[in-house]
Amino acid sequence: MGEFVIKMPDVGEGVAEAELVEWHVKPGDPVREDMVLAAVMTDKATVEIPSPVTGTVLWLGAEVGDTVAVKAPLVRIEISGEGETAAPVEEKPVAKVEEKPAVKTEAPAPVSKPARPAKVEVKAPTTNGVHANGAHAAGERLEKALASPAVRLRAKESGVDLRQVTGTGPAGRITHDDLDQFIARGAQPALAPAGLQRKTAVDEIKVTGLRRRIAEKMSLSTSRIPHITYVEEVDMTALEDLRTTMNRDRKPDQPKLTVLPYLMRALVRTIADQPAVNATFDDGAGIISRHHGVHIGIATQTPAGLTVPVVRHAEARGIWDCANELNRLADAARTGTATRDELTGSTITISSLGALGGIVSTPVINHPEVAIIGVNKLAVRPVWDGTQFVPRKIMNLSSSFDHRVIDGWDAAVFVQRLKTLLETPALIFVEA
Repeated sequence: MGEFVIKMPDVGEGVAEAELVEWHVKPGDPVREDMVLAAVMTDKATVEIPSPVTGTVLWLGAEVGDTVAVKAPLVRIEISGEGETAAPVEEKPVAKVEEKPAVKTEAPAPVSKPARPAKVEVKAPTTNGVHANGAHAAGERLEKALASPAVRLRAKESGVDLRQVTGTGPAGRITHDDLDQFIARGAQPALAPAGLQRKTAVDEIKVTGLRRRIAEKMSLSTSRIPHITYVEEVDMTALEDLRTTMNRDRKPDQPKLTVLPYLMRALVRTIADQPAVNATFDDGAGIISRHHGVHIGIATQTPAGLTVPVVRHAEARGIWDCANELNRLADAARTGTATRDELTGSTITISSLGALGGIVSTPVINHPEVAIIGVNKLAVRPVWDGTQFVPRKIMNLSSSFDHRVIDGWDAAVFVQRLKTLLETPALIFVEA
């Protein structure tokens, strides 16, 4: 018998390490050729690592959440024959990612206690439905405790259930001293209603994979970018009428239109007048890159978490083409098949929560971009037209800008231009 060592593969050009997000095997498991052993993640792209041999798993070189360098030993498998090397691989830091100390969860060994002499248990007399030791008898009906109004008031203010206090006064009456002693020992919480009970369990979930990437990205954005958020109402009535007509008359091979393709085309027209918004900012080098191509990131919720697939060169796409590409990328993101190139390179981002969009949001800029457009929920609201209130379809846009690069005035001008195009959608289709 021999051993075969599987090393971390090169999962992408320029990638020196990857995060281990899932094991499909454990030591002792039999594996066959092409069976998936693990999954690693880099830049939001998940890659599965198959076994090139058949055998039995001897050793795993990392834990879920660890970062593993390319070419570092990842799995050792026992196989028939001499194996990859004559001698086993030494488990050194280069061969195994340094493991973090784990918190021991074993229960402590029981401590032997000296035997105590047996004694006859004498049942204490009860008062007010409470035993003399202060505990209620099982199944015993709780009756109103005997106490003066002053004691009751103090107990209420202290959050003490008097039925849990042992009274030493005449007929078991609870005195101020009894209440003081009970509070000094640590008052017990009031009994819960029948059928209800307190829950004290805590679930600890290790932040790994895409969720860790999101946490790091959000921390970077909020710590380094001073956000300014500008919110504006947009009357979407005319655009919704146009969208309904275009969906009704669409061809069988054309996708159903949502608001997003119109917003994308309106962004392209607005950016042509204000190119400073379609930019990325390298704050380390102090360089702002204004992009001529409009690459729009679309924040998309997936079972694994939030991803941002990118519609490239929106300036060269029409309404239907934008809708087709949106659908394709959203499906790829939700099924985990989006490539690294499809998840990077955006120059401005749209964040939409659809029907859950609320009235206002404060979207976080996708670093190193300088702007993000947040789409809120569309709702019918009464609007005064000068003579009467009329129902209109209103939607808020909540847009955030990097205040180091975009001044408040420029941000407002940008959103107002976007508002004009959305409220008069024919302008979206007029040649510039």
